[in-house]
Amino acid sequence: MTLDVKNQAPTSGVGYVQPNFFGYRKVDRWEARPLADSVLHLIWREHQISRAEIARQIGLSRSTVTEVIRDLLLTGYVKEVGAGISSGGRKPIVLEFQNDHKVILGVDIGATHVSASLMNLGGELLAFEKRSHSVRSDPEGTRSLVFQLCDTCLNTIEDGNQRLLSIGIALPSPVDPDHPEWISEVVIPAWQGKNELDILHSHYGVPVYVDNDANLGALAENRWGAGRGYEDLTYVKIGYGIGAGFVLNGEVYRGSTGIAGEMGHMPVGGGETLCECGLTDCLTTHVGGKAMFARISELAEKYPHSLLARGTSNLEEIELAAHANDELALQLYQEMADYLSTAISGWINMMNPGRIILGGAMKQLQNRLLAPVQEKIKACSIVGSVPNTDIQTSELGHKAESIGAATLALEGVFAEPGFYRNKGETLHVSSA
Repeated sequence: MTLDVKNQAPTSGVGYVQPNFFGYRKVDRWEARPLADSVLHLIWREHQISRAEIARQIGLSRSTVTEVIRDLLLTGYVKEVGAGISSGGRKPIVLEFQNDHKVILGVDIGATHVSASLMNLGGELLAFEKRSHSVRSDPEGTRSLVFQLCDTCLNTIEDGNQRLLSIGIALPSPVDPDHPEWISEVVIPAWQGKNELDILHSHYGVPVYVDNDANLGALAENRWGAGRGYEDLTYVKIGYGIGAGFVLNGEVYRGSTGIAGEMGHMPVGGGETLCECGLTDCLTTHVGGKAMFARISELAEKYPHSLLARGTSNLEEIELAAHANDELALQLYQEMADYLSTAISGWINMMNPGRIILGGAMKQLQNRLLAPVQEKIKACSIVGSVPNTDIQTSELGHKAESIGAATLALEGVFAEPGFYRNKGETLHVSSA
């Protein structure tokens, strides 16, 4: 199946996303969309609004708005819900966007797990499923599990398959915007460079959107979590590996070939540890699950009574040990804080983001890292940049990436002209 990748002009935002969809900026580009699309997006953003207010905000005649609304009422996305407050004269009829008319699926494919979030059009999480799985070594099993989790989520609501509007996928790999069907053979060699996720479109008959997991964690936190209200933020995902997602001027920044945010491959220290990428002494050789498992083996002799002294390959066991104030686990976290702080300080000095968000599945790790990272950043960052950068842990936790994938799919499909008329018949796999 041929992948139909859309290329939008830079003025339309990132990828498919039209400007002002989430209403974070002044509405000044209604002409960028077809008229009915602009009206529908406005109703979505306001949730409830009158025809007169639509006419005022977009600059249309009331007769034109009435005609557009007549058509939109037939789609099921908009409903009249009664009379509003009068400012003099007849009370206006209030229009309401129907958040539950359709649903969006977001899937997070991590290195060692698969999770799925079902979200309505208002961003409400309706269902969440997660399973551990050897993603790096089992591509066929992973794709099968994706279908299972998607179906499980859809079965929690009435007419789930019929109401599905689009699907977003978060991958533990850089995503090339020109070739979103590719996946890094360095990161996940068993997949042989192909994610083959177009099978989701074939099965469900809806558009599919793909992006890097850290990018989507950043998107989710910016839209719904700890990054709300911040035009510039950095999301640092700590898991089996380490990555970062950047939001600049309210949009995810991906770089020219989609590899922006590979914080795990920043060189730190002066060691000679070989990274899987081929470079030496990358951050990921010191921070993240793989690095922690190796370091535990090295520290076991020093801490023979540790809960981890016999070794582990389970991130949850490290979390439990740290929660119990295990000395080996605390030593591990302190070392990670030193390396991570160095990387984050460099980013603060370069870009001065308004907020840094520590994310990933390891909440205990995020909490333990927060204070030491803040202290080291104060010592390593340019004085003027520190007071303006707030460091927080994720509000969405281990659900962030799948919620971000659903958000990508929501923004992507809403940016398609006339999406509300019928289900898309072509596949749009994109890193939009």
